[in-house]
Amino acid sequence: MARILTLEDQLGGVRPRALPHPEPARGARGQPLDSITSRVECFIFPVVLCFGTLNDDVYMSQPPGFIDRDKPSFVCKLQKAIYGLKQAPRAWYKELCSFFLATGFINALSDTSLFILLHGDTSIYLLVYVDDIIITRNQPTAIRKYIDMLASRFSLKDLGNLSYFIGVEVTKTKTGILLTQERYITDLLTRHMMQDVKPVSTPMSSTAKLSLHSESKLDDATRYRKVIGSLQYLMLTRSDIVYSVNKLSRYMHCPTTEHWQAAKRILRYLGGTRSHGIHYSRNNVSSLHAYSDADWGGDRDDFSSTGGYIVYLGSHPILWSSKKQKFAVKSSTEAEYKSVSSTASEVQWVTLFYPSLESLFYLFR
Repeated sequence: MARILTLEDQLGGVRPRALPHPEPARGARGQPLDSITSRVECFIFPVVLCFGTLNDDVYMSQPPGFIDRDKPSFVCKLQKAIYGLKQAPRAWYKELCSFFLATGFINALSDTSLFILLHGDTSIYLLVYVDDIIITRNQPTAIRKYIDMLASRFSLKDLGNLSYFIGVEVTKTKTGILLTQERYITDLLTRHMMQDVKPVSTPMSSTAKLSLHSESKLDDATRYRKVIGSLQYLMLTRSDIVYSVNKLSRYMHCPTTEHWQAAKRILRYLGGTRSHGIHYSRNNVSSLHAYSDADWGGDRDDFSSTGGYIVYLGSHPILWSSKKQKFAVKSSTEAEYKSVSSTASEVQWVTLFYPSLESLFYLFR
């Protein structure tokens, strides 16, 4: 296994694992105690795509119910973006970005959805995902001014302390926060009628030898593709299924019965570990390090190799991936070096905004 160390030479690595769901921290009267997420708030824009200003000339037919009786053949020239317009997401982001930059925020170069405000002893971090916003700060009173400014410009709905964000559940604990997707897994199992199946201890059999032509093809591949697509979203918090899901994703164009059995095994594994997730402790060492690994010619169809990596900030996993290499290699050493190269690229990307991550880490201590 190849190991990459950056910023710290003497830091021992921690292997990735799924943690069980701990009980939320509670006080004497049963009320949740203040923790990290008490400093993290979530907001939503109810009509997000209607705010973007269009710079191009865009015309549309008169909508049903609003047709001018005197000029029914006329078209409308749009001044603002509307739902269904291809330019709407870009126009909305430009509008929002311009507002944040005008109010003193800076846009992170390595991640355009992250906005940072550092003014004196005040630190505010703002993360945008379409119409959802997460805001955190080091001083409770500092953020109110910016929230009021945001509400005066856009229609804004305050969802309170962060507990659920784009399918990820955020649970406060005595030692930090736990990110899980238990509700998403339950819905997935229910949708495919596997909520009461017998669980297994691993997502994939160690003796599985999958190939493109193994067993007979599925008559209808729609269900297989839906399951794999859903599992790919689960990889946000479940690094333990990354390799298995990546393996099965290679056969989405022509799945067989063996591939479908392997996909159901992952669902059975999730059924027994649906409360597992990633725990981020408030007591963490602020150092960056990574691990990489690769097999050699593991694919039975084209003999290409599979590489993987995981990047840690202290003991917290922040990036992970398992991906088939594009070309076959002549030795295991070459496969390892290709994996190391990919890992080094990811570490370099993280270092671009590492100072922001480091100050955000100290904000939560």
